[in-house]
Amino acid sequence: MLLNEFLDRSADRAPGKEAIVTDEKRVTYSEFQADAYGLARSLVKGGIRRGDRVLVWVENRYETAVAIYGALLAGAAFIPLNPTSKPRRADFVVKDSEPTAVVVSGRRKNWVETIAKRETSLRWAALVEAKPDVDSYGPISVRSFDTAIREDQTAALPRMIDQDLAAIIYTSGTTSDPKGIVCPHASMVAAATSIITYLKNVEDDVVLDALPLSFDYGLYQLLMVVQFGGTLILERSFAFPYAIAEQIRRERVTGFPGVPTLFTMLLDLDLWEVDLSSIRYLTNTGAAVSPPLIARIRKAFPHARFYSMFGLSECKRVSYLPPEELDRRPESVGKAIPNCETYLVDDDGNRIETPGKIGQLVIRGSNVMRGYWNRPEETAHTYRPGPTPGERVVYSGDLFREDEEGFLYFVGRRDEVFKSRGEKVSPREVESVIEEIPGVAECGVVGLPDEVLGNRTIALVVPRKGAGISEKDVLKYAMGRLDANMMPHKALLCDALPRSPNGKLVRQSLAKLAQSLEVVS
Repeated sequence: MLLNEFLDRSADRAPGKEAIVTDEKRVTYSEFQADAYGLARSLVKGGIRRGDRVLVWVENRYETAVAIYGALLAGAAFIPLNPTSKPRRADFVVKDSEPTAVVVSGRRKNWVETIAKRETSLRWAALVEAKPDVDSYGPISVRSFDTAIREDQTAALPRMIDQDLAAIIYTSGTTSDPKGIVCPHASMVAAATSIITYLKNVEDDVVLDALPLSFDYGLYQLLMVVQFGGTLILERSFAFPYAIAEQIRRERVTGFPGVPTLFTMLLDLDLWEVDLSSIRYLTNTGAAVSPPLIARIRKAFPHARFYSMFGLSECKRVSYLPPEELDRRPESVGKAIPNCETYLVDDDGNRIETPGKIGQLVIRGSNVMRGYWNRPEETAHTYRPGPTPGERVVYSGDLFREDEEGFLYFVGRRDEVFKSRGEKVSPREVESVIEEIPGVAECGVVGLPDEVLGNRTIALVVPRKGAGISEKDVLKYAMGRLDANMMPHKALLCDALPRSPNGKLVRQSLAKLAQSLEVVS
């Protein structure tokens, strides 16, 4: 199956059912299908061919969903770009992936004009909520989005197969240039199907998505909802948690994907006055959620099932913890998702069979993507030969341990683990202990260079609202629970941790924050 074929299937089965709901509009499957086909034909008429790329640089809007499926129907791959991205990142993506077309928000019109003056692959552009004052910017033909979805209804669309490219999803690039992950239809469908299977999604599910569609966790909410024929409530962001709670109540939302930052913001509200009983399940991935936060989430949503998950853009999803296991092993991210296998290897690439021993996580399955765009060396490093001829598996770069029953526990990124007093320190292990303190909202741990220790361990701690917690309280608690080599040198209090728009902790910025707070203290 192709991703876009699920749109046809859902529209044929329930044409009048609401597919996408935003602040501006409520759209049925038949309307969504018609708009996506309209944009696809406009793209083809504009010269976009099978295998081309379409950059989508728009906020979480209905038009973004249309742009994604319009690109797929035109035989192209879509490239979602975070709406908060700066022009410099967009310039990099254009140079790296050479898209032929772009769908961009109206406020980025000046960027289209600017990039048209350079040597570029772009030949076609559609502006959302804006009307261009000319028909072209240099070599780039330009029109409004509303015009694009209606200007041509005759162009023939190409035939495709599931090995064709569906998307290029760029990594965050917080420590180096972002890498474009090559995602064929077959792998994306396999990943979505697996997740739908363990979440037990049905047509009646209503999913609220406040995560960016440029973030694969947010993107897959759209792809999955269209696949199982549900309804997607699309929010611009999670900056206004009370509005999200009201949407849950008003739309009788059944599925709610989040990240720790979103859950924390939501739980800091007086949720007792909002009816959230419609929620059937909640999910978390992208950043680890601490056991104390899991406990708060379960208390606020007593009738919902909470899924703690782990994933990589290189293969979408890796594992999930069945909700019935939360009480027994709240720190685990579970076992491999359906139709996927995981195992650990040592530094020499040998499989680790001993429970409790730390190793690098390796993933195999149909959900494994194809590699990195224009990066053969990095592709060869991450996507390596698997057990069967021609197979490729993902070497994650993440350190895990596995218990006697095969449940996985995240230890840390190989490049995040540092040495202090000659021994290895896992930031996540220290963070997990400190986040057990009732007055702590979240914690980030980093190693700063030290002539004597090698690295001194610094814990940045965000207190919960109204909590009278001190550095002494944090260190006293940690001292009774951490080995000497894991013990923080300092616990610095701060208002917030540096996170990406996707909610992930940015450790490079965390180190800079730690250095600045150390000077003040």
